[in-house]
Amino acid sequence: MLHTASRNYYAEQILNKLEYSKSVLKDDFAKEHQIKSCYIDNLLDVNDVLEIYNAFPEKENLLPLKDLREHKYVGIQLNKYNPILEEIIYAFQDARIVNLIAEITGFEQLIPDEYLYAGGVSLMEHGCFLNPHLDNSHDKDISNYRVLNLLYYVTPNWSENYGGNLELWDQGLKNPCRTIHSKFNRLVIMVTNKTSWHSVSPINHHGRRCCVSNYYFSPKSADQQKYYHVTSFRGRPEQNLRDLVLRGDASLRNIVRKIFKHGIKKPHFYKK
Repeated sequence: MLHTASRNYYAEQILNKLEYSKSVLKDDFAKEHQIKSCYIDNLLDVNDVLEIYNAFPEKENLLPLKDLREHKYVGIQLNKYNPILEEIIYAFQDARIVNLIAEITGFEQLIPDEYLYAGGVSLMEHGCFLNPHLDNSHDKDISNYRVLNLLYYVTPNWSENYGGNLELWDQGLKNPCRTIHSKFNRLVIMVTNKTSWHSVSPINHHGRRCCVSNYYFSPKSADQQKYYHVTSFRGRPEQNLRDLVLRGDASLRNIVRKIFKHGIKKPHFYKK
């Protein structure tokens, strides 16, 4: 296939795959006593996924995020990169796919995010990690709630023991997490709300783990309650000191953001 694959080309594949597995995904997402989530494998034709993976820029051309909370590289200003990346990201925003995912998850009035606020593409390599956290509760204009996170993994032959896997802390941070392997050609759909603590396990492999991320928003929160918070990080169960520091950091940023709610704009969105 030539480097001209369109978002509609990808969307047709995604739509067919989701439709075929709709009932299973719906049942998985509805399971009780865990952070609502489901995943589907072999989402796209293998050659298409390899082309997406090979289109990822080198880390030097991405924005590094490195501190006690996280270590990863992100790309949101997509017009700087291979156009394939923009096409696959916006394929997930096709109205037919959004409506189908609404049916699978039970969320109404889903709104895809054309500005990719905290979405886009991410690259993680040896030593990278993402500590347990809650995603920012709203979109960039603080007008809609963030309710769903779509993570599409595209690194071929990525073994689970390499790390870089999604961790869902179903019973809170004092109990063991549930791990979802960041397997090649796997799409994960998970709820994001005020209790959906999740993280990415540290990577111990010398390779790059690449992910395409989308968020869906809604005028209503996932649990129908009103709330607001910034992205809030915690330490892992064994990181007592880091947990103390990160809890203080989250509290301070929440206070500042609530005081200057519309005066501070996080720059991590696609400026078209």
